[in-house]
Amino acid sequence: MSYALWKAGKAFDCAVFELFFRTNPFKGEFTVFAGLSECLKFLRTFAFSEEDIKYIRNIFPDHTDEAFFDFLSKLDLSGLTVWAIEEGTAVFPNVPLLIVQGPLAVCQLLETPLLNLINYASLVTTNAARIRLAVGESKQLAEFGLRRAQGPNGGISASLYSFLGGFNVTSNVLAAKLYGIPICGTHSHSFVSAFSSDSPRSSSPGPNVLPKKESYHTLAGTVNFDTSQLIAASDTWLRRLATTLDFSLDDTKPEELQAFVHYASAFPSTFVGLVDTFSVLKSGVNNFCAVALALWDFGLKAVGVRIDSGDLAYLSNVVRKKFTQVAEQYNLPWFRDLKIIVSNDLDEDTILSIYQQGHSIDMFAVGTQLVTCQKQSALGCVFKLVEINGVPTAKLSENVFKMNIPGQKLAYRLFDSKGMALLDLMQTADEKKPTVGERIRCRNAYYAAKFVEIIPSSIRKLHMVVWKDGK
Repeated sequence: MSYALWKAGKAFDCAVFELFFRTNPFKGEFTVFAGLSECLKFLRTFAFSEEDIKYIRNIFPDHTDEAFFDFLSKLDLSGLTVWAIEEGTAVFPNVPLLIVQGPLAVCQLLETPLLNLINYASLVTTNAARIRLAVGESKQLAEFGLRRAQGPNGGISASLYSFLGGFNVTSNVLAAKLYGIPICGTHSHSFVSAFSSDSPRSSSPGPNVLPKKESYHTLAGTVNFDTSQLIAASDTWLRRLATTLDFSLDDTKPEELQAFVHYASAFPSTFVGLVDTFSVLKSGVNNFCAVALALWDFGLKAVGVRIDSGDLAYLSNVVRKKFTQVAEQYNLPWFRDLKIIVSNDLDEDTILSIYQQGHSIDMFAVGTQLVTCQKQSALGCVFKLVEINGVPTAKLSENVFKMNIPGQKLAYRLFDSKGMALLDLMQTADEKKPTVGERIRCRNAYYAAKFVEIIPSSIRKLHMVVWKDGK
């Protein structure tokens, strides 16, 4: 297309394009704008290398004018100006996220990469923000989506934009390295399954030589232990807990206990046990409590458990009750507050259901549904020409909602006296700016009969220049 524009003598016509979307995703009321930083990074490196031009020459028809390749080799973005809304801002349909002004051929070359960098970024950030709203501010959110993401690049982007959307941590080590995102992780079911079930329980001291209550604090701070000591202490605690928590030792899985001990030995200060490999209530949580108490004998605190299957709301409440029983029985207040992490194909709707049931969960680990945005696979941003050589232009359509509003525009967010955002006002770039304290009649872009009059107490200009004169 750029070659055709160049041949027609229109490559350097002054064009204005707007990048926007028509409908909020997930049947929601807002979108979170993301991807701007990556767009700017792309603009800073935009150029056609000799290898690029060699390839283009090879795939173009033989009759292509050689001067076009010279045009490409000298192409830069010095004549481009870009306005954008601040990344991370809540945005709404038809308000331009980016306004791109420059030579027509250059703008057309930028269309696809800019759409690619913004569409998914804004979609997954919005998805993350909706999940954050569902859990509230007090709970932790972990992004666990790399294994299910659309390829390695999709996985990295998902981790970054989940963090922008309100997630606290990621299990994606590379994303954590690249972007400084806090990292977390737990072991898998296969880690537990890897320990042989025919291993006998380790020998341990009998009940008559168990540590006394006051010894917990004298032992605290003693971190010199080997795995065999931790195994023995865990087995001792498991036998004691059978009475405290009223469970049968025959129901607990010794291989699970072994796995927990070895994982805790490797990560003694950050131990999280995945407790649903066999049975959460009959085995997993009981084995975890035993290892957590054994760690405490050596002056270390476990972090908590992860549950990856079953009725998460119910199980979290029962597990919390068990933690509370241990805390009260052994005078260990901190045990009551051990973390309960849940996963298992969580999405916004599932989380809202868990809240309706009542739960004791501290962290939600969300993967597939977050990074793949299964409710809606694409945001649908478009890049439309709105002005050419100073003349407003528009795409017409039989569907009025697919017609773009002609002319370069700027947007302003109007607020009331309490700081509440009322609406976004779009105006052509040459119109008088809205003024605080003055009455403004705001019309619906597609229903002229619908309007509202507002006297704003404060106004925020949404579009700022983010690229000009090649930087």
